[in-house]
Order: sequence, then structure tokens, then C-alpha cells
Amino acid sequence: MSKIKPEDLDKIRERMARTMSLRDGDARAKVTVHMGTCGIAAGARKIMSALLGLVEEKDAKDIVVTTSGCAGLCSREPMMTVELKGQAPIKYVDLDEEKTRKIFSVHVLSGAVVEEYALAIGSERVG
Repeated sequence: MSKIKPEDLDKIRERMARTMSLRDGDARAKVTVHMGTCGIAAGARKIMSALLGLVEEKDAKDIVVTTSGCAGLCSREPMMTVELKGQAPIKYVDLDEEKTRKIFSVHVLSGAVVEEYALAIGSERVG
């Protein structure tokens, strides 16, 4: 296991600040890439890389990008969930980099669900 470097701590602090800002109301969107072993095997790293590139390209500081483990639908990986402030989360499935770009521009930036790639609306969370 490698040691944590000061620049790693800066990245962790920035990521946590973004996550907290979504909870506190500063961020307008949260995008979660599901990166369990099944997701990674199906290409979730490429999805995450494409997504981070788009956020950087658009200088979208009000968008939080995070990861989670398996969402329980291994056969539909790679997957991501888009949560816009004040709207139900949308789970997108069977992703590739092109679909990710479309979801980012149409849903994350413009607020319109990309129905052709969406599997579910809502969340299994309580409260």
C-alpha cells in the first residue's frame, strides 16, 4: 500500500468539500459512477475518466462526481446515477463514453432526462 502524499490530501479535501456542498445546497448536481468489481470489469473506469474530463472541460464546479460500489445490477454495468437538486435520481445503465457525454450535456447540464439510457427514476433510500 502506498503512502498518502500531501497532494493526495488536497484531492481528498476537495472531494469531501464538494460532497458536503451538495448536502448543504451549494452543488446543483451529484453524479455517482458505480464502481464495484462488476462495474470496473465492465468499463466503469472509462466512464469515470470521461465524466471527470467533461467536468473539467466545462469548469463545472457545482457538480459533484463520486463513486459507489455495486448497485446490484451487474449485468447492466457500467452504471451511473444522476441527482439534480430538487429532482429524483436517475439511474443510467449499459454506458460507454459516448452515452456518458450525451447524459452529461443533456441531463447534468441541461436538466432533461435521457430516457433511452435510463433504467430507473427514484431511489431505494428512505428519508
